[in-house]
Amino acid sequence: MPADLPTPALIVSAMVLGGLGVLVLVAALVALVRVRPIAFAFRALIGLLLLSLGSIAGMVGLGIQGYRALTREDVVARLSVRPAAPQRFFVTVRYPDGRELPFEVAGDEVYVDAHILKWKPIANIIGLHTAYELDRLQGRYQDIKQERVAERTVHSLRQERPVDLFGMRQRYDFISALYDAEYGSATFVPVTKPAELELRISTTGLLMREAKQQP
Repeated sequence: MPADLPTPALIVSAMVLGGLGVLVLVAALVALVRVRPIAFAFRALIGLLLLSLGSIAGMVGLGIQGYRALTREDVVARLSVRPAAPQRFFVTVRYPDGRELPFEVAGDEVYVDAHILKWKPIANIIGLHTAYELDRLQGRYQDIKQERVAERTVHSLRQERPVDLFGMRQRYDFISALYDAEYGSATFVPVTKPAELELRISTTGLLMREAKQQP
């Protein structure tokens, strides 16, 4: 996106302008010590102007970076669904790292849920983006009566990790200053024919889209 391109340039510009502003202000102080009021006033004015421009460039650059982070959408997994019988289908979950998990599911729809940790904008700026943990994949019946009494199939999508980010969120209160929200999110689509689906995550939660055909 075009908004992505100026960010590094703005940050570098902010650093350069800020550095020049500091040097010019030092030169202004030297002129003041030497009792050169005109040179002091001129250099102080230029130094403050450079610092102001640097601050504006830095704020704009960080603002663009934060905005881009808050609106990005990532592919979590690819789902291959294949109907096998009425209200019965197979799902193969393929992760970006190459792992595959096959499941047999009962119902009319494939349903996936996850835990979401949404960071505050200041955390996005320093590189911390929305964190997620896939939780379950299951079947969902369109008829509520069936949902209550029909066969349920629920499969875990969680992975064992050396560091449990969600557990840290609950144990350490000081970390919560960087969190905006912690919530669950789910998405589901009907399974009526073989399909390739992309499971995506954004700061608004999970969603499934039909995968684009490879050229």
